[in-house]
Amino acid sequence: MLIWTLTPLLLPLRYTWKIARNASDSKTNLLVQLTDAKGEYQGRGEAAPNVRYGESPERLMQEFEQLLAAGLSRVGSLAELEALLAAYPPAHALRFALESAYLHREAAQRGLTVPALLGVSAPAARTPTAFSLPIMDPGAVAGFMQEQDMRRFPLLKIKVNQESGYELLREVVRAAPGHPLLIDGNESWTDADALLHFLEKIGQLPGLRVRLLEQPLPAACTTDYEYLRPRTPYPLFADESVTDTADFAAIARQFHGVNMKLMKAGGYHNGLRLFAQTRAHGLQTMLGCMVETSLGIWSALQVSALADVCDLDGFLILRDEPFGLVHEQDGELEIVEL
Repeated sequence: MLIWTLTPLLLPLRYTWKIARNASDSKTNLLVQLTDAKGEYQGRGEAAPNVRYGESPERLMQEFEQLLAAGLSRVGSLAELEALLAAYPPAHALRFALESAYLHREAAQRGLTVPALLGVSAPAARTPTAFSLPIMDPGAVAGFMQEQDMRRFPLLKIKVNQESGYELLREVVRAAPGHPLLIDGNESWTDADALLHFLEKIGQLPGLRVRLLEQPLPAACTTDYEYLRPRTPYPLFADESVTDTADFAAIARQFHGVNMKLMKAGGYHNGLRLFAQTRAHGLQTMLGCMVETSLGIWSALQVSALADVCDLDGFLILRDEPFGLVHEQDGELEIVEL
């Protein structure tokens, strides 16, 4: 008999986290813990609910209770867990937390690392990550970047919207000319030609160096993305267009790369499948995250060897990170054993 628990984690943020669709000063994530009656082997997983996908802490807690009633404590193998989750499908973030807790426990029980259990290469000793600048008053950018020592990161991600995107990028480039940037629109634009005009305008900023452009239009704008792909001056990456599944032949006509997040994918195994499909269709791979503790980031780092770009800064946004499973130094992440 397995003992599963679900605990809400109220996570105050170090500053207001604003993207194109919302803003927040705290997040509530959920900690899944798993052990047997003897308490010999434990596993933990994290769920970071995302409003974009209709997820909330309340919904995930309700789904967890339903899974307990349906026999979650009686599962005796990963196959049985997967069958239960297929019969009573929870939110993607909760599914990932449950699967990862089970796999973390199994790895400990078998004396294996998580990558070895999954059959993937071990992560590098130090993994470079991007660091994100939220949407803010452009006049605050230089001070924020200095306060956060953002230039230590090899990549900077800039959250933008139509209203202030140009001004934000202008101030970032002034503060860090020539620094590689990821531009993330979070589906803010609705018109492809307006986006191209924006890209043409920012292209005239002296010192601008863009590594990629992430999901500037809504996922439903498939025709617009097919129009944009050959016209954009920067590699175009899917985020919201690829959740736990996708038509990758269609994705390859719209994008140059895919940002895979385990919270969206709903588990390690499905995340690996998405990475494999991304590669098979000639697309670049990116590994991203939500606002998460170091438990969620530690989990993502287990598959980071498969990514061309890592954007795993979610735990650095937290005011009081509770687990200390990942250390950051000079813009690189080092994992600590679970």
